[in-house]
Amino acid sequence: MSKIKILRSDNDYMKLAQFVINENYSHHRKINQFSEPKTEALYNEELLYRNHSTVYALQDDNSDFIGTIRVLKWNYRDILPIEKIFSINPLHILEDGFQSDVWHIGRFAIRKNEGLLPLKKLMTLAIGKVCENNGNIAFAECDTKLLNILFLMGIEPKIIGKSKYYLGSETIPVLLTYENLLRFYNKNEHLVIGYKEHLSPQNQTNNIIFKYINTNYSFV
Repeated sequence: MSKIKILRSDNDYMKLAQFVINENYSHHRKINQFSEPKTEALYNEELLYRNHSTVYALQDDNSDFIGTIRVLKWNYRDILPIEKIFSINPLHILEDGFQSDVWHIGRFAIRKNEGLLPLKKLMTLAIGKVCENNGNIAFAECDTKLLNILFLMGIEPKIIGKSKYYLGSETIPVLLTYENLLRFYNKNEHLVIGYKEHLSPQNQTNNIIFKYINTNYSFV
């Protein structure tokens, strides 16, 4: 059995930063690349976003992380990772007359050898936030392996810049459209039915438990 938790405390965010750094390097370089400066930078960045973001963690029976993902509603003031890493101003990507919300999906990491199902569950939770209003879009930075998986799952990200080496792998900036995200969400909503209500701000302490099936598919 495993459970979904929304991260809220400073300790949760430090655990998130350590997990993301370790898993990214573990997947791509096959060695533990724990870096205190990188972990501290990631931790501080997430604290800046905390008031308008939601971070989901999938946990095992020991409350260790199986996977994480963060979805952030842009306030048009904070510098998003896509601008910080790739020097891409989100405003230059938006179409003329765009009036919907802009989101960013990040901190997507899965424990090695855990399979495809955690990815689908976490992506569905994050995408559900983006798809709350018609026409919303999301930016993300995808490792090349994850990018290929997203295409296979029908999300079809739009590449909007050249790749860079980041956190141990070749990473590509992408735009995710409402139509493609909604199609994925509708197909996979059954994986998270009932979770959204229990994970709302009115139920901050709840953990949602569900059966976990290991598909032996590894990725970042």
